[in-house]
Amino acid sequence: MLYHKRTNVFFAFINMSLISKSPSNRHGFGTVVFYIIQFIYMKKIAFAFILAVSSLALQAQNSESEYLYTTKSFNNASPKMIVAGTSHGNISVSDVLSSQTRVEVYVRNSNSNQELSKQQIQKKLDEYYTLEISLSGDVLNASARQKKEILFNESGLSISFKIYAPKTASSVLKTSHGNIDLSGLEGSQDVETSHGDITISKITGKVVGQTSHGNVSVTDCKNEIDVSTDHGDVTGRNCEGTIKLITSHGNIDLKDLKGKVRAGTEHGNVSANNIGGELNASTSHGDVDLEGMSSSVNASTDHGNISLSVVNITGEIVMSNENGDISLELPKGKGLDLDLHGRDVSVDGMQNFTGSKSKDLVKGTTNGGGTKVSAKTDKEARLTFR
Repeated sequence: MLYHKRTNVFFAFINMSLISKSPSNRHGFGTVVFYIIQFIYMKKIAFAFILAVSSLALQAQNSESEYLYTTKSFNNASPKMIVAGTSHGNISVSDVLSSQTRVEVYVRNSNSNQELSKQQIQKKLDEYYTLEISLSGDVLNASARQKKEILFNESGLSISFKIYAPKTASSVLKTSHGNIDLSGLEGSQDVETSHGDITISKITGKVVGQTSHGNVSVTDCKNEIDVSTDHGDVTGRNCEGTIKLITSHGNIDLKDLKGKVRAGTEHGNVSANNIGGELNASTSHGDVDLEGMSSSVNASTDHGNISLSVVNITGEIVMSNENGDISLELPKGKGLDLDLHGRDVSVDGMQNFTGSKSKDLVKGTTNGGGTKVSAKTDKEARLTFR
C-alpha cells in the first residue's frame, strides 16, 4: 500500500513539473510522459497479479497431494459394500476397475495455519486416533475414530478418505465436519454429514443423503433419490425416478428432471426448468419459478410470487399463494376446467370458454373441459394462452 502511494505521488510530481514549465504543455508533452510511465507501471502490476494467481493455483493443485498420508490397495477386489466414517474430514467414492481398488488417506492438521511433518502426524495418530483400512469379505472399511480427548493446547487432525472401487458397490458414508462426494456407483448409497456439502453424480441405485449445514448437488442419477439439508442450497440436474429434494433455509434449482419430483424449502426460492412427470414445488418464504413444464404441477408459497410456464399439459395444475401474485402460461386449444381466484384475475387469449368471469374470479371450461387448472391467491392471478 505504501509503495502504491509513493508511486502515485511520483506520477503527480512528474506531471506537475513538466506542465508547469510552459502553459502550452498543460495538455501536451507532460501528459504524454505521465501516461507512458503509468502504462509501464500498470503492466508490471498486471504481470505480478498473473504470477500471483498462477502461484496460488499451483499451490491449490499440489496442496492435497502434500497431505497424502498413505494408500492401501486391494488389487482385483470387488467389495459389495463400502463403509467409511471420519469426524473431521472429507469422503469421496468413485468407480474404477477392480484391479485399481484402493483407499487413499489424507491427513493434515485441523488448524490449517500450522503444517505438520509426517512424523508429527504419525505421533498424533498413534496417541489420539484409531485408523482402520481393511477388506473383510465383501465389505471395504475405512474409518478414523478419536480414541481419547485431545489436550486443550493441541489441535486435532483432519483425516479424509478417497475410495476407489468397482461400480457395483453400495456405500454407507458418514462424517461430521467434511464434504461427501459420490459418483459412478450402481448400488444403494447412504451418505450423511453435519457440516459439509454433498455432491452425488451418476448413481443408478437408491440414494439417501443428509447434511445439516451444507449444499447438496445431485446430477445424472436414476432410481430413488432422497436428499436434504437444513441450511444450504439444493441442485438437481438430469435425474430420473422418484426424487425428493428438501432444504429448510436455502434455494432449490432443478433442471431436466423426469419422474415424481418433490422439491420443498421453508426460506428460499424454488426454480425449475424442463420437468417431466409430476412436480410438487413449495416454499413458505420465497418465489416459485417454473419454466418449460411437461408435468402435472402443484406449486405453493405463503410469501412470494408463483410463475409457471407449461409446454405440455399432462396432468392437473394447482397453485396456491397467500401473499403474492400468480402468473400462468398455457398452450392454446386444450380442454381445461378452470378455477381462478384472486383480488384481480385476468385472462388473455382464452378460446371457447363456457362459465363465469368477474374481476376476482374465472370459473368454467375451455374447449369442452378436461384437465383441472386451479390458481388461488389474495393478490393478482394472470393466465395467458399462447
